[in-house]
Amino acid sequence: MSVTGWAVVGLDNGGTCNNATVLDGTGHFLLDHLVETPSLVRQGPTDALRALVESFDNALRLTGTPRAAVHAVGLDTPGPASAAGVISSRGATNFIHPQWRGFDVRAALESTLGLPVVYNNDGNAAALYAHHVHFGGAAGERSSVAAIVGTGLGGGAVVNGRVLKGAAGTAGELGHVHIPMVGLLAADQPVPTCNCGFTGDAESVASLTGIELNLLGYWLGRYPGHPLAAEDPHRAAKLVRGYAEDGDPMALEIFGQQAQAIGRLFTILANVIDPDAYFVGGGVVETGPAFREWFLGQVQAFTALRDEQLEVANVALVPDLDMAGARGSAIAAAAAAAAAVPLPTTVTIAGR
Repeated sequence: MSVTGWAVVGLDNGGTCNNATVLDGTGHFLLDHLVETPSLVRQGPTDALRALVESFDNALRLTGTPRAAVHAVGLDTPGPASAAGVISSRGATNFIHPQWRGFDVRAALESTLGLPVVYNNDGNAAALYAHHVHFGGAAGERSSVAAIVGTGLGGGAVVNGRVLKGAAGTAGELGHVHIPMVGLLAADQPVPTCNCGFTGDAESVASLTGIELNLLGYWLGRYPGHPLAAEDPHRAAKLVRGYAEDGDPMALEIFGQQAQAIGRLFTILANVIDPDAYFVGGGVVETGPAFREWFLGQVQAFTALRDEQLEVANVALVPDLDMAGARGSAIAAAAAAAAAVPLPTTVTIAGR
């Protein structure tokens, strides 16, 4: 593998690992697999920045890319952080070291590497990648939204090929959009609460945390003697998906509510953005084909679109989710470098 002309590097920073990729000037991703290195974020900014540089250097070495060919770097991290890449002054789940509070991770990496660094949160980066893969050369003329179900509910909105960030950088925080609960919850089911302090937002239902804190206890009460009742709640929440894949009625009730929550979220976004596509990603769809198709079908069934919207929009999966963050970050970096070099209209992956 070797770079063609100029290149950009995408860095996906996580709580445990960094993942990196290289996008060259012809629109080719030069890595078709995960390239992970320890992120060291729990050790604070100094060690984490060194780890990001190591991830950057490793990607260049694996692809034979000269450092002089790199025009920009894309970086994504979990939030909360500002649009400019400043970690919340209250810290974050992955950034627990006190020195992270209010830390400008984008500027620090830019200074360390001596290269322009473009920042997105991890949900936005994955949404951007899904958008470009789905629409190809028409990406700059289309819009999309993506809901990515994990510990929380991440995602993003892409309009005319670019991530919608908003004035304070909080646009696309889809997990914290309030959704109607009437008809979603059972008659005696408590209204769910979110760790952000909201009541009845999408993340309070459609997330692993939502299962643990809000859904599992209620449904175990409706299914006495269920094996998960004997488990620690945190572990039990992680096991629900496996039960659902096996057709367990209680687990399907839980994931049915999650699918309905995402559908209601998409219905709201249909009336705000009217996107060309609605993407679903995360562990909930990193499953066997039968459950994945059932869940996606449930999301679609609860997404209330007008006839005109149904003619032009569809619900689809976020592709290559383990690589989506790094690749989306690279696409954002390429867009930022477009003033100096031509921006590829399509992207391809080495070996495909």
